[in-house]
Amino acid sequence: MSMKKDLRNHIATAVVIIFGLLLLYVGTDGFRAFTKESARLYALSQEKPIMPDVLLEDSKEREYHFSEYRGKYVLVTFVYTNCTTVCPVLETNFAQVYDLIPQKYMGNELDFLTISFDPENDDPETLEKYRSYFNSDGETWRMARINDEDELQDLLDTLEVVVIPDGEGDFSHNVAFYLINPEGYLEAVYDFQEIEETAEKVEALVEKTAGE
Repeated sequence: MSMKKDLRNHIATAVVIIFGLLLLYVGTDGFRAFTKESARLYALSQEKPIMPDVLLEDSKEREYHFSEYRGKYVLVTFVYTNCTTVCPVLETNFAQVYDLIPQKYMGNELDFLTISFDPENDDPETLEKYRSYFNSDGETWRMARINDEDELQDLLDTLEVVVIPDGEGDFSHNVAFYLINPEGYLEAVYDFQEIEETAEKVEALVEKTAGE
């Protein structure tokens, strides 16, 4: 009798565990989203919004619309140069991703772009100095700002980049690598700490495009 009771208990426990795992699987998009932020980024990458055709001004004072990148992949980050916490880490990691991808693709099938969300303070001269810290060449990896406040906010909203000013010149914000595809749509969002994984995934996409 005791053995049957134990068996029933084991079966009941197994059912609870399986049901719990099923709920976790559904609630985390197949175990892909264990945090609110990762769930947000995963959902965004599935939506694939189109990149607004914002007017950029880079560190060399050149103005151009984002649509000039059409036909290429563009890997994008968002920063402000006065940041002393996560932004330097983000851009250091970004530089490592850049170095891991074969240079033959740079400027042809792929460009890198760092966008400041603090255009008032991040003028071209400031961006040019900031660029030098990370060995950005200013061409295949540009650093730029968006001077039009409405265009900037539209872009941040589209890619769900959360930027909260503290009123004293600093911002709280989320960070990631955003890959825009040659048609101008968001292709993927990558964890900024996953350097090698990001480089491998981007290279695979770019290589496929180059071979077509």
